[in-house]
Amino acid sequence: MAKFRRRTCIILALFILFVFSLMMGLKMLRPNTATFGAPFGLDLLPELHQRTIHLGKSFDFRKRDRINSETNTKNLKSVEITMKPSKTPELNLEELPPLNNYLHVFYYSWYGNPQFDGKYIHWNHPVLEHWDPRIAKNYPQGRHNPPDDIGSSFYPELGSYSSRDPSVIETHMRQMRSASIGVLALSWYPPDVNDENGEPTDNLVPTILDKAHKYNLKVTFHIEPYSNRDDQNMYQNVKYIIDKYGNHPAFYRYKTKTGNALPMFYVYDSYITKPEKWANLLTTSGSRSIRNSPYDGLFIALLVEEKHKYDILQSGFDGIYTYFATNGFTYGSSHQNWASLKLFCDKYNLIFIPSVGPGYIDTSIRPWNTQNTRNRINGKYYEIALSAALQTHPSLISITSFNEWHEGTQIEKAVPKRTSNTVYLDYRPHKPGLYLELTRKWSEKYRKERTTYTLDHQLPVS
Repeated sequence: MAKFRRRTCIILALFILFVFSLMMGLKMLRPNTATFGAPFGLDLLPELHQRTIHLGKSFDFRKRDRINSETNTKNLKSVEITMKPSKTPELNLEELPPLNNYLHVFYYSWYGNPQFDGKYIHWNHPVLEHWDPRIAKNYPQGRHNPPDDIGSSFYPELGSYSSRDPSVIETHMRQMRSASIGVLALSWYPPDVNDENGEPTDNLVPTILDKAHKYNLKVTFHIEPYSNRDDQNMYQNVKYIIDKYGNHPAFYRYKTKTGNALPMFYVYDSYITKPEKWANLLTTSGSRSIRNSPYDGLFIALLVEEKHKYDILQSGFDGIYTYFATNGFTYGSSHQNWASLKLFCDKYNLIFIPSVGPGYIDTSIRPWNTQNTRNRINGKYYEIALSAALQTHPSLISITSFNEWHEGTQIEKAVPKRTSNTVYLDYRPHKPGLYLELTRKWSEKYRKERTTYTLDHQLPVS
């Protein structure tokens, strides 16, 4: 009888463990039919909740009581351990696959450290409290304390670097080139303007352009929702970008089917501004129309909710992108909706740019947001997203992101690291360059497949 009981207990324990593992795996994969509900989902987005929160941007907390959705465990030892990166071999550009200018990646230049900036910037981000005090009280507050405690669930191979360090910029360009990414979409604020936790970065653009050109990369601009953004100051800022950077050989232009080569601008949180305001700028009859002027361009709106499709049309935008790397978080970021979005864009002659990402985890910066975590599953999540994007035959694909470390969407190299308080996630059992390698593989696949279907829209300048 005792043997029977023991065997029954063991079988029951194994069954419970199996069910728990299965449920966790399904949660991280997050089915396409995921619904949105408070306090998560759309409540996180600006103007869709009484508190403004930019999910594409960053917030941190000091003691990372993280929900560890990957394979790492917490507090294995009290000894700090960091895996040091090996020296990067010289890139032989002739041996690499050709660049894919149809593949864009979102790039952030807002990081700083004492050596180059006199202080840490963004790596020490403050926590974002939950808007409900009853929930907020259950989570820690404060700031991260770099260099060992940073606002990320992963740790960069380059450490808590400065975006002003020319060697860092060059390394980033080399990594993008090795991944066959043709265009980086640079997060941009106007001169002397910055995000609420950063410093102005427009003065870094010349160096980024120069380094990009060295590796034959192109640079386009991802215009952030700076304070009081409207049609009038958008005109001035577009004019500024084109006048100052438009003649640089790395400045990205997209050849339209009419033969015009126009700059492209991604407009983050475009839905905050009313369609009537955008129409002043983006329609030919608008009071401040930019159309058919030296400052005309292709303006790409962020689509979050389905109803935004019609606002985008009224506004006069040239296309849509979906940004978020969390499948099921918004209508736009849900893979199951991409086919219908592509049909809509084809019907109204808009450019459809689905955004794919390797995963998502921001519990080091929003500890209450575990519902939106997406496990990387050793690269499978990324490949599923890329496959879903390719199935729509898109004009372009965007990657979220190269280095948005706060939200765990980066494809930049990460290394194992643990301290007395933290075990960072990493890409093991694969190497730090896993997501660059996967990107290169899919970039080549996309480039080949794209030649097999009819090009309804524009062609990028070679």
